[in-house]
Amino acid sequence: MAADVYRGEHNLTVSRVTQPPFRPRSAGTTTRIGEMPLSLPGRRQLRVVMTYQHVIMTHHGDASVLEIAAAELPAPMPHEVRVRVLAAGVAYTDILIREGLYPGMPKPPFTLGYDVVGIVDAVGAQVSTVPVGQLVAALTVTGGYSEYLCLSASDVVPVPDTVEAAAAVALVLHYVTAYQMLHRVAQVKPGQSILIHGAAGGVGTALLQLARLTELEVYGTAAAAKHDHIRQWGAIPIDYRHEDFVQRIADLTAAGVDAVFDLVGGPHLFRSYRVLKPHGTLINFGFMAAAQANRGRQLRLLQNFLCLGLLQLRWLQSKRVAFYSITAMKQRHPDWFRQDLTTLLELLAKGQIHPVIAQRLSLAEAAQAQTLLERSAVSGALVLLCN
Repeated sequence: MAADVYRGEHNLTVSRVTQPPFRPRSAGTTTRIGEMPLSLPGRRQLRVVMTYQHVIMTHHGDASVLEIAAAELPAPMPHEVRVRVLAAGVAYTDILIREGLYPGMPKPPFTLGYDVVGIVDAVGAQVSTVPVGQLVAALTVTGGYSEYLCLSASDVVPVPDTVEAAAAVALVLHYVTAYQMLHRVAQVKPGQSILIHGAAGGVGTALLQLARLTELEVYGTAAAAKHDHIRQWGAIPIDYRHEDFVQRIADLTAAGVDAVFDLVGGPHLFRSYRVLKPHGTLINFGFMAAAQANRGRQLRLLQNFLCLGLLQLRWLQSKRVAFYSITAMKQRHPDWFRQDLTTLLELLAKGQIHPVIAQRLSLAEAAQAQTLLERSAVSGALVLLCN
């Protein structure tokens, strides 16, 4: 009968099994970490099973579908590293996946979590570039709400030891998204002007800080309660609940702005398009309008891309329209992702950017974290501390 015998860095469960006597494996073979037979007299052995905890999304729905579960600790494949996760980001994309609005995801049950920072604690036989003990970051898309996970060695990026894990994980999705939209897509230059929708959120805050470093003129929409957060980064806030941002930009600028970053999507894109200067760029990087709808979410999601398509037909008017996806960009340009995250980690280590961590929560509080995000109850990033 199985019994817990040790709890520490790993949970160990020892069970008796009846098998042929254990014999050493031939040269070149490896014992899986999760299955370590212990010799006993005769034909009886002990099988030591190390377990870890992760958050399972049992089915699509609200935050109540998230549950803590235990699983056997995996061993890395030859090309993989195993990461002991220190911090996992909580992103609005996780909510879209949870609600079944994000394309290309597996069927539940599975573990959410778009990005992680942790320590490599085991490597596969073919891995020579990532040492055990290295602090690393990764864009996981799923799987991040976990104490451990295995990743391809080519997908992890070294993190300076001087950087806090919670601050570093805020860079992986939010700051890389902001950096690439500013510099890879819009290609902004000092002195230009931009409008950020959702400027107090995770990506919005990253855009505010990076825009300040680039010496841009910045306007940001948010609820009035979050305007001080926007002002502290040198931007001009606009109350989207009580002000028409199109009219406000017309009042504040001579001819509009050079770039707009729109996470709302749908018909909102047409209004964002109106505030662009000639040769300006509108970047859609989300579809919050669809996610926050009470019904007809799939139709609203389709509407988002229909609106994008209609706007892209207007390219002859000398204004650019683009949809940004960090996963699509990483797939097309994996070298850019590594370069850009490394640049951001260096800026963080030098104290030139300051991720705003709204709250640090435990792995067991994943549902609470997502609820806070859905209610727009925080300014900055939410981080799960996993170990």
